[in-house]
Amino acid sequence: MPEFRRAAVSEIDPVTLYRILWLRVSVFVVEQKAAYPEVDGRDIETGAELLWCEEGGAIVATLRILRDDTAIRIGRVATAESARGRGYAAELMRAAIERCRDLEPGLHIHLDAQTHLEHWYERFGFVRSGSPYEEDDIPHIPMTLAVRPQ
Repeated sequence: MPEFRRAAVSEIDPVTLYRILWLRVSVFVVEQKAAYPEVDGRDIETGAELLWCEEGGAIVATLRILRDDTAIRIGRVATAESARGRGYAAELMRAAIERCRDLEPGLHIHLDAQTHLEHWYERFGFVRSGSPYEEDDIPHIPMTLAVRPQ
């Protein structure tokens, strides 16, 4: 049975944090062949939170929430190849959107989507909010969700 969790980095057990970062590196650096500093320092910023899904002791999906003065950003959405298609990332996205509503009602949520995932993010209400660009040879588009207080 999958378990969904959320915490600031400072509150996460070191082994769990290692597994979250391992998943992100496995997906973004190894699988997608994007050599970049995956551990970029943003996870430890004030207000940053990680969300993840555990199944059978393994981290199978994760994402992070970052805050600044004018927006909230969701990023680093990753799912283990063996767990794709089970809805874990979608459950994390729904939880992240709800968390963003709780944290900063009325602020927009931003993300930088890999272009092939644009329609997946549209399922949650995100819309294209800028011009396409490439990052690490992977096409991306900026997307935004206007968050309304409930």
